[in-house]
Amino acid sequence: MIDKLKKHIGEYFVGKEELIENVMVCLFAGGHILLEGVPGVGKTTLATALAKSVDCDFGRIQFTPDTLPTDVMGTEIFNMKTGEFEYREGAIMHQIVLADEINRTSPKTQAALLEAMAEGQTTVNGVKHKLPEPFMVIATQNPTEFIGTYQLPEAQIDRFMMQLTLGYPDEEEEFRMAQNMLSGKLADTIQSVVTAQDILDIREKVARVTIKDELIRYAQAIVAMTRSESRFVLGASPRAVLTLIKAAQAKAFIDGRDYVKPDDIKAVAPYVLCHRLTLTSEARIAKENKNDIIRQLLQKTRIPL
Repeated sequence: MIDKLKKHIGEYFVGKEELIENVMVCLFAGGHILLEGVPGVGKTTLATALAKSVDCDFGRIQFTPDTLPTDVMGTEIFNMKTGEFEYREGAIMHQIVLADEINRTSPKTQAALLEAMAEGQTTVNGVKHKLPEPFMVIATQNPTEFIGTYQLPEAQIDRFMMQLTLGYPDEEEEFRMAQNMLSGKLADTIQSVVTAQDILDIREKVARVTIKDELIRYAQAIVAMTRSESRFVLGASPRAVLTLIKAAQAKAFIDGRDYVKPDDIKAVAPYVLCHRLTLTSEARIAKENKNDIIRQLLQKTRIPL
């Protein structure tokens, strides 16, 4: 089933197999994804390909500066016939939600996603509304230095399991994209290959993947290294440790194992930690790269035998 899903997505989102696998890691681990890249590199295509490959209820929010929190969460409207307020669902009430260009809306609207991403519910006028399962947010954003974008709040960024960056395709991949377009093989034509229940079953199995105490401490040690690194303003939060463990379990499951190896943690660590860390002004002036620093910390951290 995993191979079938990976192959199916790859037919519509050309190239970058590692990127597709990391998206599946988030899906199976119950996490959310932040896709970053310049316009036109396929962020929305990847999100749509994943959503439509799974037989889930799919919703899309196109964020703009005038998008309101009620557009996301929903609102209560007074019914003149019954004399009562009725809840009208917002765009968040879907199983897989594409938050397109999330950093083009105000921080107030961005914050409307916080409760949904952390707790799987949304509260309107004191009434809690449970979100459908499996629930997943796939957000896309342009680089923050682009005109008309807002910096995502730290609390919002910390809710994403991974941040994945989409670069430009190589020559052969771009050629295949053109072939797909001319043949009509677009993301809008995708048929589902797995069901929502399949994803829920996989999530249960991923949660049962064995991870030894030594590897939990290994994950802790990696995160602790980010807190003592002078080139970072702040280190990663305790939530990063939990997320790192969940992502490693999903990575092991995709590789066909029911136990986690140190290599699983090392493989997902840069994607789980990078967006949670902020470089100091001195490090930015020196043009330091967060990914490079994290890989250096992984080399310094003792691997359990």
